[in-house]
Amino acid sequence: MNPLKTATGTIISGLVLVVIVGLITTAEGPLPLHAAVIWTHVLAGITWIGLLYYFNLVQVQALGDAAADTGGPGGGGITKYVAPRALLWFRWGALATWLSGATYLMITGNFMNAFTLGGMPVNGDPGYGLRIGVGAWMGTIMLFNVWILIWPNQKKVLGMVEATADQIAKAKSTALMASRTNTMLSIPMLMSMIGAHHGYFI
Repeated sequence: MNPLKTATGTIISGLVLVVIVGLITTAEGPLPLHAAVIWTHVLAGITWIGLLYYFNLVQVQALGDAAADTGGPGGGGITKYVAPRALLWFRWGALATWLSGATYLMITGNFMNAFTLGGMPVNGDPGYGLRIGVGAWMGTIMLFNVWILIWPNQKKVLGMVEATADQIAKAKSTALMASRTNTMLSIPMLMSMIGAHHGYFI
């Protein structure tokens, strides 16, 4: 059976390849814990931000086009089948990204350094704390937006919880603005996360 015929088989195959590549390329001893955590952080972040961009650059416009096309199939298929599944991966990807990032900062002794923007460099460099901290705070705001603003309001929009027409209209606006805010914040956040290890923001 070809594992690439299912999403689960594809993911498992990718994880098997991770182990193989890790064994081949790691020259000295086992993989350090912080390396595994940062890999998890990046993988979860790709899932989260990839879906964020999908929602903002593809789905919102597609639903607008579907609503304007009076003779077309409409957006029911997207809202019924695609959006709930995408939102599941989106919100849990956000949480996994934040938790793995916070874990990495704790393991390396930089949690307080980051969240005080370099003000408490217990084991680290205050410049690194500032750079990674900007990204960590933006990621924290984005996580808040996902779980407190986007997800509860999307449940109303998708009919997963009962809401009046006025509540749905307000929920659409709130979820859209929170999602657009996250898209905007993701750009400097990614710059901060990547640049932090190089001594500058990019």
